[in-house]
Amino acid sequence: MRPSVRRIIEGMPDLPAFVTNDRLDALAANPLGRALFAPMFADPTRSPNTARFAFLDPASRRFYVDRERVTRDAVGVLRVAAGKNPHDPELIRLRGELSTRSEEFRSFWGARDVHVFRQGVKRFRHPVVGELELDHESMLLPGDDRLSVVVYGAAPGSAATDALTLLASWSATAGREKRLDAPSG
Repeated sequence: MRPSVRRIIEGMPDLPAFVTNDRLDALAANPLGRALFAPMFADPTRSPNTARFAFLDPASRRFYVDRERVTRDAVGVLRVAAGKNPHDPELIRLRGELSTRSEEFRSFWGARDVHVFRQGVKRFRHPVVGELELDHESMLLPGDDRLSVVVYGAAPGSAATDALTLLASWSATAGREKRLDAPSG
């Protein structure tokens, strides 16, 4: 990922944003993006991946209000990636992991639905700020059609705008506490 892309998402402090590849790995996220997807980023031993989170983490059942739609969309994205690069070893590993651990994934994969979503509305049930409905845009990066910048936003004056403000405050406080707890070198 180009350093300029990382600077761009970091420069959007009021909007949750992250960069994802066509396997749905979250390669970078700004602080509000990490805070919004805190349940997905919770396991420090695994790289965050939205498909893995949606299918394998029990927290996703509570986190995504429209979880079935999210999981079907994830399968569609992975099918498109498999069509473009069928020999990608990381994609093959991810598909194998999801297939062996999720009956739901196997069923959706077998349906052979292909769907690419680039924009829409997602509803979340966040453990800190509760329910929020956010618009999202997924924009392919010029020069690398395997990477996308995903940005979430709320309608001005909405409850979701207030929730994002609260989430940003929570994130800043949690980050400061984490830094204070870190051992000094």
